[in-house]
Formats: sequence, C-alpha cells, structure tokens
Amino acid sequence: MWGLGMRFKAMRHLDATSPLRHFEPATATEPCSCGFGSKTRAFAPKARSLGPITAPERFIGRPCAPLVNHVVQHAINATIWRMQIPYELILGWRYTRAGRATRRNGFISFISGVSMLGIALGVAALIIVLSVMNGFQKEVRDRMLSVVSHIEIFAPNGEALPDVVRTLAQVKANPQVVGAAPFIATQALLARGEDMKGTLVRGIDPAHEGEVTDLAADIQSTVLSRLIPGEFGVVLGGELARSLGVMAGDKLTLVAPSGQVTPAGVVPRLKQMTVVGTFDSGHYEYDSGLVLMHLEDAARIFRLEGPSGVRVKLRDLHQARAVAAELATTLTDRLLIRDWTRQNRTWFAAVQLEKRMMFIILTLIVAVAAFNLVSTLVMTVTDKRADIAILRTLGASPGSIMGIFVVQGAMVGVIGTLAGLALGLGIAFNIDVIVPALERALGATFLPRDVYLISRMPSDPQQGDILPIAIISLVLAFIATLYPSWRASRVNPAEALRYE
Repeated sequence: MWGLGMRFKAMRHLDATSPLRHFEPATATEPCSCGFGSKTRAFAPKARSLGPITAPERFIGRPCAPLVNHVVQHAINATIWRMQIPYELILGWRYTRAGRATRRNGFISFISGVSMLGIALGVAALIIVLSVMNGFQKEVRDRMLSVVSHIEIFAPNGEALPDVVRTLAQVKANPQVVGAAPFIATQALLARGEDMKGTLVRGIDPAHEGEVTDLAADIQSTVLSRLIPGEFGVVLGGELARSLGVMAGDKLTLVAPSGQVTPAGVVPRLKQMTVVGTFDSGHYEYDSGLVLMHLEDAARIFRLEGPSGVRVKLRDLHQARAVAAELATTLTDRLLIRDWTRQNRTWFAAVQLEKRMMFIILTLIVAVAAFNLVSTLVMTVTDKRADIAILRTLGASPGSIMGIFVVQGAMVGVIGTLAGLALGLGIAFNIDVIVPALERALGATFLPRDVYLISRMPSDPQQGDILPIAIISLVLAFIATLYPSWRASRVNPAEALRYE
C-alpha cells in the first residue's frame, strides 16, 4: 500500500514538471544530453515535443528515454521490494524511531528511550553479576583443588589402612584415575613462644604427592624435597608462617591431640619441628591453617602404623561422584570415600543459592524496565488514534493494528537487550582491568583476602547464563506490549475521527 502510493506520487511529479512527449529514435547528429544515450546513440530516442519547450528543457537539453526508463524501473523495483515487507513492520519501526516534531512526540520518544535504557542496564547488570559469581566460584574451586584431591579414601576413626598397597592397586585400576598417593590427616597445635595456632597436619609422601595435587607438583622439587624422614621438618602455609613470625630454619613446637599417660596424669605429647619452607596456594583457608610433613614423621608422631588414607586425582574432576561410587564397589576393605564436592558442600550450596537469588532480584529490574513499555505504548496509541482510524477505514484488520504496536514494543525490547548484552559482555570480559583501576582511583580494596579467600575480581561469562537472560528480557518486553496493542486494535474509527 505504501509502495504503490510512492509510485503514484513519483509519476505525478514527472507529469507535473515535463510536457507530454512522444519518443522517436535519435540520429547520430543529435546526441543525448544525459549521458545514457552517448554510448548507444543508435538506440537513443529523441523527444518530439507535443507542447512548448520549457526553460529548464533548453538548459538541460532534450530528455533521454533510457534515463526515464531507468528511473521508472528503479521506482518499480523499490515499490515491489517495499510491497513484499508487511506494512505492520514498516509502521512499527517508524513509530519506534519517531522524530521530535512536536512536544508530545518528543516526550513519547524520551519515555521509549528510558525504557530501552532500563532494559539495557538490567540485562548488563545480570550478565556482570552472574559472570563475577561464576568466576568467583571457579577461582575458589581451582585453588581449593590445588590443595585438595578429587577423591579421598580413608579408614574409619582415623585409623591406618589395613593394606595400603592393595588399596592403591585397586584405585589405580580404575581408568578415570591418573594418580594416587597415601596420606595421614589429623589436627594439632603449633606453638612458638606465647603464640599458638590450631592447624590441619597432613603427612605426605613427597615422591608421589605431586601426582594428586597441583600445589605439590609446583613445589615438589623446591620445597617438598626438603622433607626428609627422621628430621621432622614441616612446610607451612604462607599466612600461617607470617602469623607465627617464622621462616625457613626456625623451630616450632607441635602439640599432638592425644596425650601420653604418666603417673602424674595425662601429659600432652610435644615434638619440636623445623620449618623447611612455606607455600602459597592462593586460598586463605589453607594458607593459614595447613601444615605438611613427611608421611613417616607423621605416623611416628601420631602413633599410626601406616597411612590413614589415599588421595586420588581424576581425568575429569566433574566425574568425581560417579568414580567414587565405582570405587565403593571395587574396594575390598571397609573404607570411607569422599569426593571434593562433599568436602565443601556447604560452601558450594551457599554460592548456588546466592546465585539464584541474585538472578531473581536482577530479573525484577529487567521486568520493571520492560513494563515501562506499557506507558510508552499507551501514550503512543493515544497520540496515533487518528492514524489508527485511517488505517482501519482503508481496510486494516484489528490484528494488523495490534501487530504494529507489538512490533514497536518488540523493537524497543530487542534494541535494549542487544545493547545490554554488548555492555554486559564488554565489562565482564574486561573486569580484570576495570576493577583494579577503580581500586586505585578510590584507594579501596573490594576483596580483602581474609574475607573473600581471593584478592582479585574474577569473571567467567557462561552461555548457560547469557541465553536465559536474553530470552527472559525479550519475553518480558513482548508481554508488556500485549495490552496496549490490544487497546489500539479496539479503537473505533468513527469516534477517533469525529473531532479531526
């Protein structure tokens, strides 16, 4: 409808500015003045005027038929192309980018821009927050697994394994296992002067510990090699060593949890240890409370006949639960099995719950911005009542009228969502640069190490979070357009045009 109107308008314009002409073939001595006939002058027709020659014609020259045919053909092609596009889309897009010709249209355009900005900011906030939470969870998990093995197999009540060689052989027979090492785990006190700290003591085999944890693999040749059986050396976490004020070569006193019975009563067992090095895993909990010593020294101090468990590393850490279930059926001894997801189950559950709540809260922000489209479309419908009435009298159906305003609201939702995706992903992928700059500018630390376990702001945008955010934003924007669009389709043409 709109394309045909433009075509008729163009034809009327040509008729009004040039007299009616009859075209005849031009001769070689009468070239075309427009350039279209200069190369094919034998086919260029000349114009024989059926009326007086106007002043513009004297200046420009006689019109060329190929030029006119070219213009007409171009207009026809444009008309056909425009007729293939539903006029609901054309009008909806035109209303979306409506100019500010009047004060009322300018205000409607401003409200539409605010709605678009609100959707963009809500989508960007959702992406940034969820990306940071994903990055925080991944960073803590990776640092945790650099110290903790994927699976731990241990005897009940902290006793020694019945047959550690058989247990290691059965564990390594599983195709998912890439490494296994024996260990002893217990709690003790470390004292230096008047300072005393509660610690987790882990007896390890320096030759095989690197097979099960990344931290041990990194310090195996530098620090762990100093753990020699019989010398009672210890490797402390960096934060623990700083809190006790010790460094390599200093002496410490280890207080075992089980005392020694004497005629004078129960006396705690004490052993002087030598600090041979420190480690820094990046995880504050382990850096401030973990002590490593040789497996034989730990067995001697805590009076065990051998290792109390086996630590296992898998090819895929996400298969830990399945592999643990398989090992439970293949191990012959009565042992307990625990995978890494159960060792810190409370922490991971809390992170997941917080992530869900943040998603719901920030989705409400997107919903508020999306439903601002209701007021925008209501004002647009009120402003365009005359246009709606004219379209109805020309034969437009109520469904077409509804489609026009659905397109307008959907366009605002799509543009806002795309802008929010671009903004959110841009910040999420560059947050490691943005946050340090803000910390330097404000002179503040957003992530204290002793509170958040890590000291830098991580980010991990995931497709599983971004796609639902975009879909929810588009769906909310579409839902917000339904009621105003339905009201527009119910406009009575006679009532709308009564006072026009």
